[in-house]
Amino acid sequence: MKKIGMIGIGMMGHGIATNIAKHGHPLVLLDHPGNQPVDNLLAAGATTAATPAELARAVDIVILCVTGTPEVEDVLFRPDGVLAGLREGGVVIDCSTAIPSSTERIAAAVAKAGGCFLDAPMTRTPKEAAEGRLNLIVGGERALFEQCRPLLACFAENIVHAGPAGAGHRLKLLHNFVSLGFSAVLAEAAACAERSGVDPAVLVEVLAKGGGDGVILKRLRPYIESQDSSGFRFSIANALKDMGYYTTMARELGAARATAEAVRDTYERASHAGWPQPTVPELISILGDQAGQAG
Repeated sequence: MKKIGMIGIGMMGHGIATNIAKHGHPLVLLDHPGNQPVDNLLAAGATTAATPAELARAVDIVILCVTGTPEVEDVLFRPDGVLAGLREGGVVIDCSTAIPSSTERIAAAVAKAGGCFLDAPMTRTPKEAAEGRLNLIVGGERALFEQCRPLLACFAENIVHAGPAGAGHRLKLLHNFVSLGFSAVLAEAAACAERSGVDPAVLVEVLAKGGGDGVILKRLRPYIESQDSSGFRFSIANALKDMGYYTTMARELGAARATAEAVRDTYERASHAGWPQPTVPELISILGDQAGQAG
């Protein structure tokens, strides 16, 4: 079994690491204060490394699951980073969400260091991560993708090869623009419905039987009906980050982005609303509050 190193044991990374360990892979974790509790992983035989370089020297494959482009670049390029310890032929798999132009530069740097690279960003939520049922959108050489597919299948249900390095991150940003755009539209509509006195249950019923039905409605429905945000634990801070990455990509490509800029602005305003670590469902209440203040 390949020895796997995990950097980033957050809400998503913890589920990934747990399922990799369940499938029998020896596991090394980067010791970091931002990690979720790792007692179950250590009890299953995982060990820890103090630096990314130390971790890279100890494993065959390094999986990154950090916040975004600045963190990916830091963990790879700093003096004690992954590239300083990467084995000849070692593989780096980046499951983070990142700016594709940075991903392409990283893939070249990993190759120059004697390694191989895949970008494999995720969709779905921490619940599916814990269940080993994530979706992965993978960029990189087809042969490397096929070689790594059994490992990816340890924690993912649907795995798509998107094309060369960077293609995974491009498609992830396209996906998130659509998903977060739908979320912002639905949140604004729900906030308007509340101000107009529309019964939330009737709103949901009408949308579910018409053009508003879909995954996003199912995720936001508990909050619309009963202020329950537990089923969609994606933060507004992360939504703003991802929309910023999307508009950066679109700008670099010279693509249309007026709608995306409006969606990004919605999340930016919500991020300054003063709520403690709000999630996307809570955007409904934040927009309602902001409309009330404006009125």
